Amino acid sequence: MTSLPFPTETIRTRRLDLLPLRVEHAEGMATVLSDPALHTFTGGAPDTAQELRARYRRLVADSPDPAVAWRNWVIRLRDGACPTGTVQATISTSGHETIAEIAWVVGTAWQGRGIATEAAQALVTWLGGQHVHTAHAHIHPAHLASAAVAAACGLTPTDDWHDGEVRWCRSIGH
Repeated sequence: MTSLPFPTETIRTRRLDLLPLRVEHAEGMATVLSDPALHTFTGGAPDTAQELRARYRRLVADSPDPAVAWRNWVIRLRDGACPTGTVQATISTSGHETIAEIAWVVGTAWQGRGIATEAAQALVTWLGGQHVHTAHAHIHPAHLASAAVAAACGLTPTDDWHDGEVRWCRSIGH
């Protein structure tokens, strides 16, 4: 269990509820994330509900490293009962700075509606309220939709690359 003080709480936006991830979300999320096109830039294939349950069990248990916190949310449109995607933050300390690696994914059926942008902006705002100093995201250079989400969150591309992706960065804390 992490020693970093980052409570996972529901985050609300104008249209969305970001619900703390639970193992029980695996069934619905397996459907949301079932389109192989979601893996175009990241590789791999969609997880089955059983694979997601195992993965979610690890995520909910939190990082085994006490200097790292895993925070994950399921995105739900407030006027709908089904999930539409996820946002996540891996929070760690580096010297006197707290850093969050953030990511998002929205199911194909819900793309193009601003859901990823709204959810990611809410996550960055929440992180700022938790005294996180910097947010990073790694984005494939050809993934224009994710680049647009990152830009809308105030992140800018850097010259740093990792596994074929560009690191985007934003200072958010004090």
